[in-house]
Formats: sequence, structure tokens, C-alpha cells
Amino acid sequence: MTHPFQFTLHRQDQHNKARAGTFSTPHGVIETPVFMPVGTQATVKSLSPAELVECGCSIILANTYHLHLRPGSELVRDAGGLHCFERWNGAILTDSGGFQVFSLRDISKITEEGVLFKSHIDGSTHLFSPERVMEIQHNLGADIIMAFDECPPADASPVVIEQAVDRTIRWAKRCAVSHSELPLHFGFPQALFGIVQGGTIRPLRERCVREITAIGFPGYALGGLAVGEKIRTTYEVADYTAEMLPADKPRYLMGVGKPQDIIHCIGRGIDMFDCVLPTRNGRNGSAFTAHGKINVRNAKFTRAFGLPLDAACSCYACRTFDMAYIRHLYMAGEILAIRLLTLHNVHYYMDLVKQARAHIVSGDFNEWKAATLAALGPSKKGSDASP
Repeated sequence: MTHPFQFTLHRQDQHNKARAGTFSTPHGVIETPVFMPVGTQATVKSLSPAELVECGCSIILANTYHLHLRPGSELVRDAGGLHCFERWNGAILTDSGGFQVFSLRDISKITEEGVLFKSHIDGSTHLFSPERVMEIQHNLGADIIMAFDECPPADASPVVIEQAVDRTIRWAKRCAVSHSELPLHFGFPQALFGIVQGGTIRPLRERCVREITAIGFPGYALGGLAVGEKIRTTYEVADYTAEMLPADKPRYLMGVGKPQDIIHCIGRGIDMFDCVLPTRNGRNGSAFTAHGKINVRNAKFTRAFGLPLDAACSCYACRTFDMAYIRHLYMAGEILAIRLLTLHNVHYYMDLVKQARAHIVSGDFNEWKAATLAALGPSKKGSDASP
């Protein structure tokens, strides 16, 4: 069959690095820049696939580590893959599980073969090697799968970060070989993305880009950012790393982030984003709006009759309910509150990147960016960020 993965760059803003493109997959064409909601355990928490479609989602994530532990990738394979299992007809990206297993450093052991770790669920022992991670992701059947990389902690020494880069490169080569040899279970190919590590050390990022791109992947991710460094540093590393990556391949900044951070990084040439913030904040009673984040638990919303979460939003929650009712639901512990807040937040993120794309295409992204950031105010760590 014809290979379905094709990235087309339609417009780059003449005043900055912001890009508008499309990336074709076996389950639809993704317009970039794009935000991908996180569906850790084969579900975006509290939302149905139909609601995700209503929000404008074209691609969602699932987590290799969690699905390997429960229910097991073989079961998902036997169910027909993730698309069949969770009844999602759009594109899916699975991460490699690397971030999760490396966050379990007190119960894991790193060797050249891979990472030996204990399950956080039942304490059972598992090995994630590049080959095993490829096998799991082939069983899951996502459109885009990620190479297994080593993600060092934010406070790691330069020596440790360099060792992680070396291992990430070696493991990427093993992933590419394994991916090419494994069977396609569901009748369509999967795009394997490479991951660039290097912490905040520019020469290491440069070397990792050089060697990872030499392998030849259909897309590239920036890993090891948004893990504790200052947000200004995140922007700087994303800026020069994206500049070094091939212009004809999508660029994915993993784990970012806040609306302000997404806008800044779109302006630095990033195409793809994911983060748990829309769903996590919804569960905690917070809503993202055109004028910044609000918390519905605030007493001032007790009698906010007739006022939606965000007057600029067209989601079902904002079209139908006022803040007084949603606050009541949340304070009463009703599940509907979490669903409505999550629905709104995901819709907000989808609309944000849709607006960004429209203004890249129309050539006035800088003006839109300035006005949108001014309305939002600075993110918690973003007040020192350059425009």
C-alpha cells in the first residue's frame, strides 16, 4: 500500500518560525499546529470519543507503560488494536513509556539492554528494552509510535545527560531495526518518531539531532523539557532544537503545556503538543479561559447566574450551563462537574491551536500572539519569557 505518512508545510509566518502544515495518517489528516489530549489508559478521562470529536480533536495519546501493565498490550491487540478497543476513529499516538519508567528510579535499574522496573500496581518486575517497547506499540496499533529513549531528571549532571544522549541514540537505532522487522497487525503502517534528548546543554542537543536525524524518521520529538527548568530555558532550547530539525518533518514538543507556553513555542517552530493540564485541571475544578485560568470553587461564582465559564467559548458546557450551576455541581461532588470542566478545557485547547493556525495562514500570527498573551496574562513561570 502507499505509505500514508506525509507532512506538508503550507505556510510559515514571515515574521517568525510559526508553521501551518498537515500530516497525513491512516486515520485522517492532522492540521498543525495541533494539541493532542492525553488518554493515558485508552481514554481521555471523563470524555467519550463523540465528545472529543465535538471538541475538534483529530489525534489523541495513549500510554505504553500503563497499557502494558493493564490490561496488557496482547489483550488490546486481540481486541483489534486501540482504535477498535476504545472506539476512536481518529489518529492515535503512543508514547514509549520511557518517561514513566525513568520516573520510577527508586524501583528501576538501567542497563544497556533496557530498564528493569517494578509495577506501581502490584510490584511485579518488567523489562522495557527498545525491542520490547516496539513490540508493545505494534500490539497497541497507534498511528504514531515513539522510540524508547532515556529521559534524565532535570537536576542531572552534564555527565549523566551525556550518557542519556548516547543511550538514546543507540536505543533509537535498535528501535528502528525492530520496528522494520515486526509485523503490522492491523493492515496499516505505523510512523516511528525519533526523540531528541540533551537536557539544556546545546552541544548535546546538537549531537543528538545530528545522529537521530541520520537514522531517518518521519517525525521528531523534543524530549527532556518541561521537567523543572525555567520556562525561558524551555523556550530557548525548543527554539534552537526545532531550527536544527528537518523542515519537512513534524516537530513534537513533549509534555508542554500551558496555553501561554504553547503559543510561545508555536512561534518557535513547534508543530505538535501534548499535556495533561486540560483534563487534570478540569478534575481539580479549574477552567482555562480567554482571560486566564479560573477556579469554579471560588465563592464569587456562587451566584454567577447566566455567566458561562468563558463568554468566548462555543463548547457544550459554555453554551448550556452557567458558572453558578457548574460550581454547585463541583462543590456537591457531582461527576457532571468534572465532565463539563474537562470538556470545556479540551475544547479551549483545540480552539487555541486552531486560531494559531488560522493566523499563521493569514500572515498576522505575531499580532494575534501579542493580543492573546496580553489577555491571558503570564503563566506562573512565564513572566520572564521573551515574546
